[in-house]
Amino acid sequence: MENNTLPEIAVFFFLAIGAISLFTFLSVATWAGTRAQERESYYKAEMMKRIAELGGEGKPALEYLREQERSAVRKKIAGMKVGGLINVAVGVALLIFLRALLHGAAVYLCATIPLFVGLALLTYAIWFAPQEQV
Repeated sequence: MENNTLPEIAVFFFLAIGAISLFTFLSVATWAGTRAQERESYYKAEMMKRIAELGGEGKPALEYLREQERSAVRKKIAGMKVGGLINVAVGVALLIFLRALLHGAAVYLCATIPLFVGLALLTYAIWFAPQEQV
């Protein structure tokens, strides 16, 4: 009985250290990402202040803000298109894989979930997303 407890204790310590390491990493990564975002916002605000001070009417600053907004919208829509294509590909691949793996069962139909999620993302990104205004 004494020999059986040593592996159990080792597994417990391994899992405990792994959990502590995971959550420590997640908290440090979140903190670092937040600090980077704060710095980026600070430098952007400083740049906007300098542009506004240089330009008499503030037109360069407004044009820069508009271009940044258009760029953010373009990136968001492009990300939705890529995410939709990936989900469609995963759905089709899962459908084929499960159909080949399990001939008699209709379990392969669960692959339609990521397929339809991808189609919904693509449909929104192509037809319903706000278009770029010139």
